[in-house]
Amino acid sequence: MFATGVTIVTARNAQGQPIGLTANSFNSVSLEPPLVLWSLSRAAASMPAFANGSHYAINVLAADQKALAERFASRGIDRFAGVEHHSGISGAPLLVGAAATFECFNRSRYEEGDHVIFVGEVERCQHHGGMSPLLYHGGRFYTEHPL
Repeated sequence: MFATGVTIVTARNAQGQPIGLTANSFNSVSLEPPLVLWSLSRAAASMPAFANGSHYAINVLAADQKALAERFASRGIDRFAGVEHHSGISGAPLLVGAAATFECFNRSRYEEGDHVIFVGEVERCQHHGGMSPLLYHGGRFYTEHPL
């Protein structure tokens, strides 16, 4: 019963290929130094890439990116096929049209329950003012309608 924003966390695997997944477990940790967190299931296929990688990006989705959130939550597809993106300062993919992006150094990880909590040190962030966010609540996405 907690409304959240929706993000796509992106990185590159050991072979340099882009990887990414939809996550709504994103939160601010600290302003000094700038730290954010997100969590990932231990069973996720992308866990080795995120656990061993040095950098990732958190792309905060805009209200018009619901289809993108659904795509990056799907299995068995090339999630980046036809998706506009460019590389950030450390190579992590930044999605075109995101409301905000946080480019992070993979600072620390905490294993808790069936998830790993990733804490990232923000090296660069950008936002686009005036964009409405994509929200998630009760198993549904919300774009323009109030909860």
